[in-house]
Amino acid sequence: MADPETEELPLITEPDGGVPTVIDSQRGLARAAEALAAGYGPVAVDAERASGFRYGQRAFLVQVKRAQSGIWLIDPEPFETLDPIQEALGNSEWILHAATQDLPCLAELGMYPHQLFDTELAARLAGLPRVGLGAVVEHLLGLRLAKEHSAADWSRRPLPAEWLRYAALDVELLMALREKLSALLEAQGKTEWAKQEFDHLRFFEPTSIPRSDRWRKTSGLSKLNSPRKLAVLRELWNARESLAENRDVAPTHLLPDRALVAAADALPRTVPQLTAVPGFQGRAAKREAPRWLRAIQDGVAAEDLPSRQRSTGAPPPPRTWKDRNPLAFRQFRTARDRLARRAEQLQMMPESLLAPAVLKQICWTPPIVIDPDTVAAALKEYGARPWQVNETSAIITVAMLDPDELIDL
Repeated sequence: MADPETEELPLITEPDGGVPTVIDSQRGLARAAEALAAGYGPVAVDAERASGFRYGQRAFLVQVKRAQSGIWLIDPEPFETLDPIQEALGNSEWILHAATQDLPCLAELGMYPHQLFDTELAARLAGLPRVGLGAVVEHLLGLRLAKEHSAADWSRRPLPAEWLRYAALDVELLMALREKLSALLEAQGKTEWAKQEFDHLRFFEPTSIPRSDRWRKTSGLSKLNSPRKLAVLRELWNARESLAENRDVAPTHLLPDRALVAAADALPRTVPQLTAVPGFQGRAAKREAPRWLRAIQDGVAAEDLPSRQRSTGAPPPPRTWKDRNPLAFRQFRTARDRLARRAEQLQMMPESLLAPAVLKQICWTPPIVIDPDTVAAALKEYGARPWQVNETSAIITVAMLDPDELIDL
């Protein structure tokens, strides 16, 4: 249900300077680079992908805005890299919203920031109640963005005019947001914290799962109750992945996860049996039936049967700790609750104060000797930034040395 107060805010439907033409030629790219190099100050950057439509996470549109340069919309598909844009931006600060979504696909194009300001992360540190771009714009600028098409197929050509308006609006107000958020962080004494977070983000890389294990992310995998069926699922997943990559389509466009799981469970041997499996009724499924049957046969005949869970080195889920490691369970619960109270005092969410994975790791594999120095060193080793170590190490040390009793269990 729409918020009446929000609906009264002025609606921004397109950028002040209008929606520019998409750059898709070397001449146009050179013109964009020249204009951006002549601008000044930080640069607002965004990218649009075709998740769910194309294979992988590459960018299909890059948006850049700079003072005195205006907005530039660049189609990266005709170019091997966007090196001219990278060179034009030099050492300027980039402003992105939710940078972890866009930095990997921009890096594929030769674009990476030397300085960074993430408006979503800044909003989290500042304790804003909602941190989506539209919500932050409403909260700090008193404006509404016409936001649509976020899940669109951005590989489509030509891109519709209304999509381009949406894309341009993604960078239109980022510089104004940066100013507001910078002032808010300064007033809360969090400027240095934000700088450390932004510097950390510049080297962000998505968690890398080896392709040999990526099949384990299949939705519904837990329904399979034998290593043999897991082996069949693995072979079906690999077959789907190979075909999707070859055709440059999202794997789930070929077959949904539920179809792979159902086939691994049913173990069909013939085309009629396969096409009777839920999810294998479409033309693509039937046309490729021999491929899927071969994958099933390979899984049935496999000698290297997978275990139900791969070893990642990460702690098991804390809900299992009570019986396996009662002390660690108490330490984790005590530290988590006390960190939540500290986060509330600092006007931020607990996960911004310290990543849950870091807290789990240090409670499950604590230092041999627990004191402020060893806990601080462990937190740093597990990826906590200096400001997080300063704010949390004493709390965690006390919680580990003297954990609360589990009176509620």
